[in-house]
Amino acid sequence: MQHSSQRVGVFFDVSNLYYSARSIYSAKVHFGNILEAAIAGRQLIRAVAYAVKADVPEEQNFFEALNKMGIEVYTKDLQTFYDGSRKGNVDMELAIDTLKLAPKLDVVVIVSGDGDYGILVEHLKAQGCRVEVIGFGKSTSSRLIEKANAFLNLEDNVDPYLIRSSGLRRKTPKKD
Repeated sequence: MQHSSQRVGVFFDVSNLYYSARSIYSAKVHFGNILEAAIAGRQLIRAVAYAVKADVPEEQNFFEALNKMGIEVYTKDLQTFYDGSRKGNVDMELAIDTLKLAPKLDVVVIVSGDGDYGILVEHLKAQGCRVEVIGFGKSTSSRLIEKANAFLNLEDNVDPYLIRSSGLRRKTPKKD
């Protein structure tokens, strides 16, 4: 179902990926390699990462790195409520952007495991788009996987999609 003339849009749910990689693998996500897997030799029309600003020093470097990879960054401020609780969510922005761009795309790739995107997948498919989901299998909603035309489970070959700190790198056996 993939061919080089397909127009592809890739939409990253940064928080979903970040927390999945951190909790399952104690690692960070290699967005560049995921983007390459999502494009799969097809025509990239647009790639956008949706993130909530946490106001930490390394955050700006991360956003600049994404831009250098060709990934646009949409950010939203973290909301703080009167009781001190905090909330940040960019699901609606990702959904609206995919719906706006759908007429210009053959394939929409949602990089997230969030089951809330299931209804979005159904709507995009009804508009004639092929919808592919990329995520970590352990943290991806089975409902989302079922609704998508295809699912790339990053855990099938996880190493290219993770950045491990030097203390957490998996040791490879020495060859004699």
